[in-house]
Amino acid sequence: MIAALLLAAGAATAQDDPTVMTINGQPVARSEFEYSYNKNNAEGVIDKKTVEQYVDLFVNYKLKVAAALEARLDTLTSFKQEFAQYRDQQIRPSFVTDADIEAEARKVYDNTKLAIGPRGLVRPAHIFLYLGQQATPEQQQQAKERIDSIYGALKAGADFADMARRLSQDRGSAANGGLLPWIGPNQTLKEFEDKAYALKDGEMSEPFLSPAGYHIILMKGHKQLEPYDSLRSNILGFLEQRNVRERIARMRIDTIVAHSHGTLTREEVLARRADSLMALDPDLKNLIREYHDGLLLYEISNRTVWDKAARDSAGLEAFFKKNKKKYAWAEPRYKGMAYHVKDEADVEAVKDCVKDLPFTEWADALRNTFNSDSVLRIRVEKGIFKRGDNALIDREVFKKDTVVAPTKDYPIDAVYGKLLKKGPEEYTDVIGLVTADYQDMLEKEWVAGLRRKYAVEVNKEVLATVNNHK
Repeated sequence: MIAALLLAAGAATAQDDPTVMTINGQPVARSEFEYSYNKNNAEGVIDKKTVEQYVDLFVNYKLKVAAALEARLDTLTSFKQEFAQYRDQQIRPSFVTDADIEAEARKVYDNTKLAIGPRGLVRPAHIFLYLGQQATPEQQQQAKERIDSIYGALKAGADFADMARRLSQDRGSAANGGLLPWIGPNQTLKEFEDKAYALKDGEMSEPFLSPAGYHIILMKGHKQLEPYDSLRSNILGFLEQRNVRERIARMRIDTIVAHSHGTLTREEVLARRADSLMALDPDLKNLIREYHDGLLLYEISNRTVWDKAARDSAGLEAFFKKNKKKYAWAEPRYKGMAYHVKDEADVEAVKDCVKDLPFTEWADALRNTFNSDSVLRIRVEKGIFKRGDNALIDREVFKKDTVVAPTKDYPIDAVYGKLLKKGPEEYTDVIGLVTADYQDMLEKEWVAGLRRKYAVEVNKEVLATVNNHK
């Protein structure tokens, strides 16, 4: 009976979510394709695709994932750790309910109310003069005379808030006229608490000494703790800031592990919970699978295209030579530097330093020769400049009538390099463009090879029902 029910459930699932394509023998459910399509063609996406146009992009994506799986990249420790970390971020909240958080909030409230007790809360304002524990008798006498002077002025009618703003050394409360937050028992210095709770509303204390220094308190109010419902949102915010959900989740997971008597690890508990939740929630399943496949895609693409291209200097050079006309410039560029020196002799010394070196080594050579210690002898702007990029080069190379702003402490200006009239002379002159184009070529060759290697079958009847079924 149970087996029949399971078979029936499986048949219903297959009917509700038919296979839209098969890639390398692996079926892809319509829901997975829909999830990917809808996410990448949502409102605000500039280059939206039709379902038919998106098929090739999706197939290429899945082919790369298949290649990554064949290369066993999913067995790498780094992959397993990163994937598990992301998956667990989605799963851990499931161990915590709203009732759990409500109970924690109630506990915080009840503990706070118990700690406050019948004495309630007080809202003092104070004027404070700091007096260190190691203060000399002379310093103690000066502080005593000053606080007495302030107290005398207050008794004579001076405004407490104004005096606090000007004279209190508790800068946090001084800016607010000496006003402190509501405080309860055991939240401050005993000497301060005893004085504060002895005052009535509107009553001012005489100057008194605490381990921190001298105080004068003006009592602004008394109250009991508000009812739970009026503080609930603040308590919940307080708990969220302290990551109480994570604490509860960790405790629940540890409890499950302990009750398993050594048959489960924390990782296995999380993996099982992930499997059970994904079976019930297609969106969660697609989200986690998207991250899983995305990690694989990144790793395989980096190995096959991105990092490979960046490291393949011979390949980049050959590609550049073959496609050199593509990188021709509409106007000349100056490959060199504009530099500024203090000493006239350094004008030629800079040129001699780099004249026999590859352009890519100029910066290190100049730094080591002229700016290797705390004394900087030159300022340099190195690169490939077009007209308008650098005022000094515009004036000296492109012969434009332009004003060159003086470089402070480096009064002598000079340029060195060569004018490239037809285009770049080597791939490093346009390395960003060449690398991107080379990567694009490697990508296309890779995808073409994957399409030859792995079988792809698209069910056009099912494809026609994407986003068009009940």
